[in-house]
Amino acid sequence: MPINQPSNQIKLTNVSLVRLKKAKKRFEIACYKNKVLEWRSGIETDLDNVLQINSVFLNVSKGQTAPSADLQKCFGAKTPINDIILEILNKGELQVGERERHAQLERVHNEVVGIVASKLVDPRTKRVYTTGMVEKALEMLSAQGSQAQQEKTATPASGTGTLAPGEEGEPKPKVKEHNWSGVVATKNAKSQALDAMKALISHQPIPVARARMKLRVTCPTTILKHAAKAAGPKVPDRDEDEKSKGTVKDRILSFIEQVERQDVVGSEWEVTGFAEPGAFKGLGDFIGNETKGQGRVEVLDMAVTQED
Repeated sequence: MPINQPSNQIKLTNVSLVRLKKAKKRFEIACYKNKVLEWRSGIETDLDNVLQINSVFLNVSKGQTAPSADLQKCFGAKTPINDIILEILNKGELQVGERERHAQLERVHNEVVGIVASKLVDPRTKRVYTTGMVEKALEMLSAQGSQAQQEKTATPASGTGTLAPGEEGEPKPKVKEHNWSGVVATKNAKSQALDAMKALISHQPIPVARARMKLRVTCPTTILKHAAKAAGPKVPDRDEDEKSKGTVKDRILSFIEQVERQDVVGSEWEVTGFAEPGAFKGLGDFIGNETKGQGRVEVLDMAVTQED
């Protein structure tokens, strides 16, 4: 037998709240769980799939809707209700329960570990690590970071001195440290994965290196022997005079760690090889500047790995 309820009662279940404080008043909207983040990331574009009810509240749990006078005073007299809802949805603070927060953190954590495991390899065998090994390595870094932070807090900073440049004992410039303190739910998984990879490569809790990219570079043969205007990539143990010399072909090959094959097809020279991901942008800029759009760089494989 159906239960009769008052027609004006607003019953909301499985709800996530988004709150925005404006002009000393707090406004709330009721949304479906997991849909707010999808809306903000651009995955969900239909507002009806995000909102449980197309209204603005002072208190959702009590079903207390916001008076029109309050909305007009805080958001403007001529602001449509949909614009008010969008402002709250985009700028407001998302309220989630402890269980949802933990589930969201776990999702981001798994995504970060998955990205890192697909981009890093053992430099000796070129094999990828399992997600379990990557997870343990990140846990080691997190523990080391916490210990280092405690030691830094306990030890007072020493003076840097006033030695002139070139004097013996001159303080070395600070090098940016890539530390890892764990995954957070408020940051993008891809950016956190990049931070995690930098920390793993910097500290090497396990032997790791970025998986190389496989590239194909095409350039007109008439340009290859021209003197290069731009310098090649920064390579250790190579002085500035050596870096400033060379032809366009020499410079292109200096970006590629391992050449798989090179050939001349008609009026074009083509080389296929492997390069560090960090060299891709420099190579692309060099090709664009030196060939004036006649050469090109193609990515054949974003991450070359050896599977077990």
